[in-house]
Amino acid sequence: MITRKRLATGACALLAALSVALLPTGAAADEPAAKESPKVELVLDVSGSMRAKDIDGKSRMAAAKQAFNEVLDAVPEEVRLGIRTLGADYPGQDRKQGCKDTRQLYPVGPLDRTEAKTAVATLAPTGWTPIGPALLGAADDLGEDGATKRIVLITDGEDTCAPLDPCQVAREIAAKGIHLVIDTLGLVPDAKTRQQLTCIAEATGGTYTSVHRTDELSRRVRQLVDRAADPVVTPVATQGAVRCDKAPQLKPGLYTDRESFGEHRWYRVDLLPGQELRASVSVSADRAVNNDYGVLLRAVTLHGREIVRGSEAGDGRTDVISTGLRYPKPDLDDGPGDAKPAAETVCLQVSNSFSAPPSVKTTPGMPVELTVDVVDGPSTASDVASFGLGRGWWLLGVLVLAGFLAGLLWGWLSRWRVAVWRTN
Repeated sequence: MITRKRLATGACALLAALSVALLPTGAAADEPAAKESPKVELVLDVSGSMRAKDIDGKSRMAAAKQAFNEVLDAVPEEVRLGIRTLGADYPGQDRKQGCKDTRQLYPVGPLDRTEAKTAVATLAPTGWTPIGPALLGAADDLGEDGATKRIVLITDGEDTCAPLDPCQVAREIAAKGIHLVIDTLGLVPDAKTRQQLTCIAEATGGTYTSVHRTDELSRRVRQLVDRAADPVVTPVATQGAVRCDKAPQLKPGLYTDRESFGEHRWYRVDLLPGQELRASVSVSADRAVNNDYGVLLRAVTLHGREIVRGSEAGDGRTDVISTGLRYPKPDLDDGPGDAKPAAETVCLQVSNSFSAPPSVKTTPGMPVELTVDVVDGPSTASDVASFGLGRGWWLLGVLVLAGFLAGLLWGWLSRWRVAVWRTN
Protein backbone atom coordinates (compact mmCIF):
# COMPACT_ATOMS: atom_id res chain seq x y z
CA MET A 1 0.00 0.00 0.00
CA ILE A 2 1.23 3.50 -0.84
CA THR A 3 1.91 5.50 2.31
CA ARG A 4 1.65 9.22 2.93
CA LYS A 5 5.42 9.38 3.34
CA ARG A 6 6.08 7.87 -0.10
CA LEU A 7 3.56 10.19 -1.75
CA ALA A 8 5.14 13.25 -0.10
CA THR A 9 8.62 12.08 -1.15
CA GLY A 10 7.51 11.69 -4.77
CA ALA A 11 5.89 15.14 -4.81
CA CYS A 12 9.05 16.76 -3.40
CA ALA A 13 11.18 15.04 -6.03
CA LEU A 14 8.90 16.28 -8.80
CA LEU A 15 9.01 19.86 -7.48
CA ALA A 16 12.80 19.72 -7.19
CA ALA A 17 13.11 18.57 -10.81
CA LEU A 18 10.85 21.38 -12.01
CA SER A 19 12.82 23.94 -9.98
CA VAL A 20 16.10 22.88 -11.56
CA ALA A 21 14.59 23.05 -15.04
CA LEU A 22 13.24 26.56 -14.46
CA LEU A 23 16.38 28.08 -12.90
CA PRO A 24 18.02 30.76 -15.12
CA THR A 25 21.30 29.82 -16.74
CA GLY A 26 24.57 31.65 -16.38
CA ALA A 27 24.25 32.98 -19.93
CA ALA A 28 21.98 35.74 -18.63
CA ALA A 29 25.00 37.40 -17.08
CA ASP A 30 26.40 38.02 -20.56
CA GLU A 31 23.34 39.94 -21.79
CA PRO A 32 23.89 43.60 -22.75
CA ALA A 33 22.93 46.33 -20.29
CA ALA A 34 19.29 47.35 -20.41
CA LYS A 35 18.31 50.57 -22.19
CA GLU A 36 16.87 53.49 -20.28
CA SER A 37 13.22 52.98 -19.44
CA PRO A 38 10.83 54.94 -21.68
CA LYS A 39 8.99 57.95 -20.28
CA VAL A 40 5.38 59.00 -20.85
CA GLU A 41 3.51 62.03 -19.53
CA LEU A 42 -0.27 62.19 -19.84
CA VAL A 43 -1.42 65.81 -20.14
CA LEU A 44 -5.09 66.19 -19.24
CA ASP A 45 -7.31 69.19 -19.94
CA VAL A 46 -9.31 70.06 -16.79
CA SER A 47 -10.77 73.34 -18.12
CA GLY A 48 -14.37 74.38 -17.52
CA SER A 49 -15.58 73.00 -20.86
CA MET A 50 -14.84 69.46 -19.61
CA ARG A 51 -18.18 69.68 -17.75
CA ALA A 52 -20.08 69.10 -21.01
CA LYS A 53 -22.09 65.87 -20.88
CA ASP A 54 -21.74 64.49 -24.39
CA ILE A 55 -19.64 61.32 -24.03
CA ASP A 56 -21.70 58.20 -23.33
CA GLY A 57 -24.24 60.33 -21.45
CA LYS A 58 -21.71 61.62 -18.92
CA SER A 59 -19.33 64.54 -18.64
CA ARG A 60 -16.09 64.65 -20.57
CA MET A 61 -14.25 64.81 -17.23
CA ALA A 62 -15.98 61.65 -15.96
CA ALA A 63 -15.13 59.85 -19.20
CA ALA A 64 -11.49 60.95 -18.90
CA LYS A 65 -11.26 59.76 -15.29
CA GLN A 66 -12.71 56.35 -16.18
CA ALA A 67 -10.30 55.99 -19.09
CA PHE A 68 -7.36 57.04 -16.91
CA ASN A 69 -8.19 54.38 -14.33
CA GLU A 70 -8.23 51.71 -17.02
CA VAL A 71 -5.00 52.98 -18.57
CA LEU A 72 -3.18 53.15 -15.23
CA ASP A 73 -4.08 49.50 -14.57
CA ALA A 74 -2.47 48.49 -17.87
CA VAL A 75 0.76 50.56 -17.88
CA PRO A 76 3.75 48.25 -18.59
CA GLU A 77 6.13 47.90 -15.65
CA GLU A 78 9.09 49.31 -17.57
CA VAL A 79 7.37 52.62 -18.39
CA ARG A 80 8.05 55.66 -16.19
CA LEU A 81 4.78 57.58 -16.25
CA GLY A 82 3.71 61.03 -15.08
CA ILE A 83 0.54 63.13 -15.25
CA ARG A 84 0.25 66.89 -15.85
CA THR A 85 -2.91 68.98 -15.83
CA LEU A 86 -3.93 72.21 -17.50
CA GLY A 87 -6.76 74.44 -16.30
CA ALA A 88 -7.24 72.49 -13.07
CA ASP A 89 -6.71 75.16 -10.40
CA TYR A 90 -7.59 78.75 -11.35
CA PRO A 91 -11.35 79.47 -11.73
CA GLY A 92 -11.07 83.25 -12.26
CA GLN A 93 -11.21 85.54 -15.29
CA ASP A 94 -7.66 86.93 -15.16
CA ARG A 95 -6.23 85.70 -18.46
CA LYS A 96 -2.62 86.12 -17.40
CA GLN A 97 -3.18 84.02 -14.31
CA GLY A 98 -5.30 81.45 -16.14
CA CYS A 99 -2.59 80.90 -18.74
CA LYS A 100 -0.16 79.86 -16.00
CA ASP A 101 -2.55 77.19 -14.72
CA THR A 102 -0.62 74.00 -15.40
CA ARG A 103 1.07 71.70 -12.90
CA GLN A 104 2.49 68.22 -12.58
CA LEU A 105 -0.11 66.09 -10.82
CA TYR A 106 2.05 62.95 -10.59
CA PRO A 107 5.85 62.90 -11.16
CA VAL A 108 7.42 60.94 -14.00
CA GLY A 109 8.81 57.73 -12.56
CA PRO A 110 7.87 54.22 -11.40
CA LEU A 111 4.08 54.07 -11.18
CA ASP A 112 2.18 53.71 -7.93
CA ARG A 113 -1.23 52.93 -9.46
CA THR A 114 -3.23 53.66 -6.31
CA GLU A 115 -1.55 56.99 -5.71
CA ALA A 116 -1.96 58.06 -9.34
CA LYS A 117 -5.66 57.10 -9.39
CA THR A 118 -6.25 59.00 -6.16
CA ALA A 119 -4.67 62.12 -7.64
CA VAL A 120 -6.83 61.92 -10.78
CA ALA A 121 -9.99 61.37 -8.70
CA THR A 122 -9.57 64.80 -7.05
CA LEU A 123 -9.77 66.72 -10.36
CA ALA A 124 -12.76 68.88 -11.26
CA PRO A 125 -13.31 71.04 -14.39
CA THR A 126 -12.14 74.54 -13.48
CA GLY A 127 -10.41 77.06 -15.72
CA TRP A 128 -8.62 77.98 -18.93
CA THR A 129 -6.95 75.89 -21.65
CA PRO A 130 -3.21 76.75 -21.64
CA ILE A 131 -2.04 74.00 -24.02
CA GLY A 132 1.23 75.73 -24.99
CA PRO A 133 2.46 76.23 -21.40
CA ALA A 134 1.38 72.68 -20.53
CA LEU A 135 3.45 71.23 -23.39
CA LEU A 136 6.49 73.23 -22.30
CA GLY A 137 6.03 71.99 -18.73
CA ALA A 138 5.62 68.39 -19.86
CA ALA A 139 8.81 68.57 -21.93
CA ASP A 140 10.69 69.80 -18.85
CA ASP A 141 9.13 67.00 -16.76
CA LEU A 142 10.46 64.36 -19.17
CA GLY A 143 13.99 65.81 -19.26
CA GLU A 144 16.62 65.49 -21.97
CA ASP A 145 18.24 62.13 -21.25
CA GLY A 146 18.57 59.31 -23.79
CA ALA A 147 15.24 57.66 -22.99
CA THR A 148 12.43 57.67 -25.53
CA LYS A 149 9.79 60.18 -24.46
CA ARG A 150 6.12 60.62 -25.28
CA ILE A 151 3.53 63.26 -24.37
CA VAL A 152 -0.13 62.26 -24.73
CA LEU A 153 -2.34 65.36 -24.74
CA ILE A 154 -6.06 64.89 -24.05
CA THR A 155 -8.18 68.03 -24.54
CA ASP A 156 -11.63 69.10 -25.67
CA GLY A 157 -10.79 72.53 -27.07
CA GLU A 158 -8.20 74.73 -28.68
CA ASP A 159 -5.66 76.75 -26.74
CA THR A 160 -6.99 79.94 -25.07
CA CYS A 161 -3.59 81.49 -24.35
CA ALA A 162 -2.40 82.86 -27.71
CA PRO A 163 -0.01 84.33 -28.83
CA LEU A 164 1.88 81.35 -27.37
CA ASP A 165 0.91 79.10 -30.30
CA PRO A 166 0.97 75.44 -29.15
CA CYS A 167 1.80 74.29 -32.67
CA GLN A 168 4.90 76.50 -32.66
CA VAL A 169 5.73 75.18 -29.18
CA ALA A 170 5.60 71.63 -30.58
CA ARG A 171 7.94 72.62 -33.42
CA GLU A 172 10.41 74.09 -30.93
CA ILE A 173 10.30 70.91 -28.84
CA ALA A 174 10.96 68.83 -31.96
CA ALA A 175 13.90 71.09 -32.90
CA LYS A 176 15.64 70.22 -29.63
CA GLY A 177 16.23 66.68 -30.87
CA ILE A 178 15.37 65.05 -27.53
CA HIS A 179 13.45 62.10 -29.05
CA LEU A 180 10.09 63.39 -27.83
CA VAL A 181 6.83 62.62 -29.64
CA ILE A 182 3.52 64.37 -28.93
CA ASP A 183 0.27 62.51 -29.59
CA THR A 184 -3.01 64.42 -29.34
CA LEU A 185 -6.55 63.24 -28.64
CA GLY A 186 -9.52 65.55 -29.17
CA LEU A 187 -12.67 64.94 -27.12
CA VAL A 188 -15.68 65.67 -29.38
CA PRO A 189 -13.56 68.23 -31.27
CA ASP A 190 -14.73 71.00 -33.58
CA ALA A 191 -12.91 71.89 -36.80
CA LYS A 192 -10.55 74.45 -35.20
CA THR A 193 -9.58 72.10 -32.38
CA ARG A 194 -9.00 69.28 -34.86
CA GLN A 195 -6.75 71.51 -36.98
CA GLN A 196 -4.68 72.69 -34.02
CA LEU A 197 -4.23 69.22 -32.49
CA THR A 198 -3.27 67.77 -35.88
CA CYS A 199 -0.61 70.46 -36.29
CA ILE A 200 0.83 69.75 -32.81
CA ALA A 201 1.05 66.01 -33.50
CA GLU A 202 2.55 66.35 -36.98
CA ALA A 203 5.24 68.72 -35.71
CA THR A 204 6.83 65.93 -33.65
CA GLY A 205 5.90 62.87 -35.73
CA GLY A 206 2.98 61.99 -33.46
CA THR A 207 -0.63 61.09 -34.19
CA TYR A 208 -3.98 62.83 -33.78
CA THR A 209 -7.17 60.95 -32.87
CA SER A 210 -10.73 62.19 -32.51
CA VAL A 211 -12.58 60.62 -29.56
CA HIS A 212 -16.35 60.39 -29.05
CA ARG A 213 -16.66 57.47 -26.61
CA THR A 214 -15.00 56.44 -23.35
CA ASP A 215 -13.79 53.09 -24.68
CA GLU A 216 -12.16 54.84 -27.64
CA LEU A 217 -10.22 57.12 -25.29
CA SER A 218 -9.09 54.28 -23.04
CA ARG A 219 -8.06 52.04 -25.94
CA ARG A 220 -6.12 54.75 -27.77
CA VAL A 221 -4.20 55.97 -24.70
CA ARG A 222 -3.26 52.36 -23.85
CA GLN A 223 -1.99 51.89 -27.41
CA LEU A 224 0.19 54.98 -27.17
CA VAL A 225 1.63 54.01 -23.79
CA ASP A 226 2.37 50.52 -25.11
CA ARG A 227 4.06 52.07 -28.14
CA ALA A 228 6.33 54.03 -25.81
CA ALA A 229 7.25 50.77 -24.07
CA ASP A 230 8.21 49.19 -27.38
CA PRO A 231 9.18 52.17 -29.52
CA VAL A 232 9.74 51.91 -33.24
CA VAL A 233 12.61 53.81 -34.81
CA THR A 234 11.95 56.80 -37.08
CA PRO A 235 9.24 56.02 -39.66
CA VAL A 236 10.53 55.24 -43.15
CA ALA A 237 8.77 56.71 -46.17
CA THR A 238 7.89 54.11 -48.78
CA GLN A 239 5.62 53.78 -51.80
CA GLY A 240 3.43 50.75 -52.35
CA ALA A 241 3.00 49.27 -55.81
CA VAL A 242 -0.03 48.28 -57.87
CA ARG A 243 1.16 44.63 -57.94
CA CYS A 244 2.97 42.40 -55.49
CA ASP A 245 5.84 41.54 -57.83
CA LYS A 246 6.60 45.27 -58.15
CA ALA A 247 6.16 46.01 -54.44
CA PRO A 248 8.93 47.35 -52.15
CA GLN A 249 10.64 44.83 -49.85
CA LEU A 250 9.99 45.76 -46.20
CA LYS A 251 11.91 44.80 -43.08
CA PRO A 252 10.53 45.08 -39.51
CA GLY A 253 9.79 48.73 -38.78
CA LEU A 254 7.32 51.58 -39.19
CA TYR A 255 6.52 52.86 -42.68
CA THR A 256 4.55 55.80 -44.01
CA ASP A 257 2.84 56.14 -47.37
CA ARG A 258 -0.10 57.92 -48.97
CA GLU A 259 -3.04 56.15 -50.56
CA SER A 260 -5.72 57.59 -52.82
CA PHE A 261 -9.42 57.07 -52.16
CA GLY A 262 -10.46 53.50 -52.95
CA GLU A 263 -6.88 52.45 -53.84
CA HIS A 264 -5.04 49.13 -53.36
CA ARG A 265 -1.31 49.14 -52.58
CA TRP A 266 1.11 46.22 -52.23
CA TYR A 267 4.21 45.59 -50.11
CA ARG A 268 6.41 42.49 -49.60
CA VAL A 269 7.90 40.84 -46.51
CA ASP A 270 10.19 37.78 -46.36
CA LEU A 271 9.32 35.24 -43.67
CA LEU A 272 11.47 32.26 -42.64
CA PRO A 273 10.04 29.00 -41.26
CA GLY A 274 9.48 29.33 -37.53
CA GLN A 275 8.79 33.08 -37.71
CA GLU A 276 5.54 34.98 -37.26
CA LEU A 277 4.54 38.05 -39.25
CA ARG A 278 2.63 40.73 -37.36
CA ALA A 279 1.40 43.70 -39.36
CA SER A 280 -0.99 46.58 -38.75
CA VAL A 281 -2.12 49.53 -40.81
CA SER A 282 -3.77 52.86 -40.01
CA VAL A 283 -5.32 55.20 -42.56
CA SER A 284 -5.90 58.81 -41.49
CA ALA A 285 -8.90 60.66 -42.87
CA ASP A 286 -7.19 64.05 -42.92
CA ARG A 287 -10.07 65.70 -44.76
CA ALA A 288 -13.87 65.47 -44.96
CA VAL A 289 -15.03 62.02 -46.16
CA ASN A 290 -18.35 60.38 -46.88
CA ASN A 291 -20.01 58.05 -44.42
CA ASP A 292 -19.36 54.31 -44.74
CA TYR A 293 -15.67 53.52 -45.07
CA GLY A 294 -13.27 50.73 -44.29
CA VAL A 295 -9.69 49.51 -44.42
CA LEU A 296 -8.46 46.05 -45.39
CA LEU A 297 -5.06 44.43 -44.77
CA ARG A 298 -4.43 41.08 -46.50
CA ALA A 299 -1.50 38.65 -46.46
CA VAL A 300 -1.30 36.80 -49.80
CA THR A 301 1.13 34.35 -51.39
CA LEU A 302 3.02 35.21 -54.57
CA HIS A 303 0.50 33.04 -56.43
CA GLY A 304 -2.44 35.05 -55.15
CA ARG A 305 -3.75 32.70 -52.45
CA GLU A 306 -5.03 34.60 -49.44
CA ILE A 307 -3.42 33.54 -46.15
CA VAL A 308 -5.11 35.80 -43.60
CA ARG A 309 -6.81 39.17 -43.47
CA GLY A 310 -7.78 41.94 -41.06
CA SER A 311 -10.45 44.55 -41.70
CA GLU A 312 -12.26 47.39 -39.98
CA ALA A 313 -15.22 49.51 -41.08
CA GLY A 314 -17.04 52.56 -39.77
CA ASP A 315 -19.87 54.98 -40.33
CA GLY A 316 -19.72 58.68 -39.55
CA ARG A 317 -16.88 61.07 -38.77
CA THR A 318 -13.50 59.47 -38.16
CA ASP A 319 -9.88 60.55 -38.09
CA VAL A 320 -8.04 57.23 -37.96
CA ILE A 321 -9.16 53.69 -38.80
CA SER A 322 -6.86 50.72 -38.15
CA THR A 323 -6.64 46.95 -38.50
CA GLY A 324 -3.99 44.22 -38.24
CA LEU A 325 -3.13 40.57 -38.82
CA ARG A 326 -0.80 37.76 -37.67
CA TYR A 327 0.63 34.92 -39.74
CA PRO A 328 2.80 32.21 -38.08
CA LYS A 329 4.84 30.21 -40.59
CA PRO A 330 5.46 26.58 -39.53
CA ASP A 331 9.04 25.62 -38.65
CA LEU A 332 9.66 22.86 -41.20
CA ASP A 333 12.60 20.40 -41.19
CA ASP A 334 15.81 21.68 -42.74
CA GLY A 335 16.69 20.60 -46.23
CA PRO A 336 19.40 18.09 -47.11
CA GLY A 337 22.82 18.70 -45.63
CA ASP A 338 23.43 22.17 -44.24
CA ALA A 339 21.03 23.91 -46.62
CA LYS A 340 19.09 26.69 -44.96
CA PRO A 341 15.31 26.74 -45.36
CA ALA A 342 14.09 29.19 -47.97
CA ALA A 343 12.16 32.30 -46.98
CA GLU A 344 8.57 32.77 -48.09
CA THR A 345 7.62 36.06 -49.69
CA VAL A 346 4.38 37.33 -48.20
CA CYS A 347 2.50 40.01 -50.10
CA LEU A 348 0.70 42.61 -47.98
CA GLN A 349 -2.20 44.41 -49.61
CA VAL A 350 -3.54 47.63 -48.08
CA SER A 351 -6.92 48.76 -49.39
CA ASN A 352 -9.41 51.43 -48.36
CA SER A 353 -13.02 52.17 -49.24
CA PHE A 354 -13.01 55.88 -48.45
CA SER A 355 -14.80 58.34 -50.72
CA ALA A 356 -15.06 62.11 -50.57
CA PRO A 357 -17.67 64.75 -51.39
CA PRO A 358 -17.23 66.47 -54.80
CA SER A 359 -15.88 69.64 -53.15
CA VAL A 360 -13.00 67.82 -51.40
CA LYS A 361 -9.61 67.43 -53.07
CA THR A 362 -8.52 63.80 -53.35
CA THR A 363 -4.83 64.56 -53.91
CA PRO A 364 -2.48 63.98 -52.29
CA GLY A 365 -3.67 60.66 -50.93
CA MET A 366 -4.50 60.01 -47.29
CA PRO A 367 -1.66 59.26 -44.83
CA VAL A 368 -1.00 55.56 -44.26
CA GLU A 369 1.03 54.13 -41.37
CA LEU A 370 2.13 50.51 -41.82
CA THR A 371 3.84 48.59 -39.01
CA VAL A 372 5.70 45.37 -39.81
CA ASP A 373 7.19 43.06 -37.19
CA VAL A 374 8.71 39.59 -37.53
CA VAL A 375 9.11 37.56 -34.33
CA ASP A 376 9.90 33.97 -33.39
CA GLY A 377 6.72 31.99 -33.87
CA PRO A 378 5.60 28.46 -32.99
CA SER A 379 8.56 26.07 -32.96
CA THR A 380 6.96 23.32 -35.06
CA ALA A 381 4.26 22.86 -37.61
CA SER A 382 2.18 21.03 -35.03
CA ASP A 383 2.34 24.09 -32.75
CA VAL A 384 0.72 26.17 -35.49
CA ALA A 385 -2.21 23.79 -35.51
CA SER A 386 -2.95 24.72 -31.93
CA PHE A 387 -4.42 27.97 -33.26
CA GLY A 388 -7.36 25.83 -34.39
CA LEU A 389 -8.42 22.38 -35.57
CA GLY A 390 -8.05 23.26 -39.22
CA ARG A 391 -4.85 21.20 -39.59
CA GLY A 392 -6.26 17.93 -38.24
CA TRP A 393 -7.95 16.13 -35.36
CA TRP A 394 -4.81 15.39 -33.41
CA LEU A 395 -5.45 18.18 -30.89
CA LEU A 396 -8.90 16.78 -30.11
CA GLY A 397 -7.32 13.34 -29.59
CA VAL A 398 -4.75 14.77 -27.21
CA LEU A 399 -7.45 16.48 -25.19
CA VAL A 400 -9.50 13.27 -24.97
CA LEU A 401 -6.43 11.25 -23.90
CA ALA A 402 -5.50 13.89 -21.30
CA GLY A 403 -9.03 13.76 -19.89
CA PHE A 404 -8.96 9.97 -19.75
CA LEU A 405 -5.62 9.92 -17.88
CA ALA A 406 -6.79 12.65 -15.50
CA GLY A 407 -9.89 10.57 -14.72
CA LEU A 408 -7.80 7.46 -13.98
CA LEU A 409 -5.48 9.45 -11.71
CA TRP A 410 -8.38 11.02 -9.83
CA GLY A 411 -10.03 7.62 -9.33
CA TRP A 412 -6.78 6.12 -8.05
CA LEU A 413 -6.30 8.98 -5.58
CA SER A 414 -9.89 8.63 -4.37
CA ARG A 415 -9.49 4.90 -3.71
CA TRP A 416 -6.19 5.51 -1.92
CA ARG A 417 -7.78 8.12 0.36
CA VAL A 418 -10.64 5.73 1.24
CA ALA A 419 -8.15 2.95 1.99
CA VAL A 420 -6.10 5.23 4.25
CA TRP A 421 -9.24 6.41 6.04
CA ARG A 422 -10.36 2.82 6.71
CA THR A 423 -6.96 1.81 8.11
CA ASN A 424 -7.09 4.73 10.54
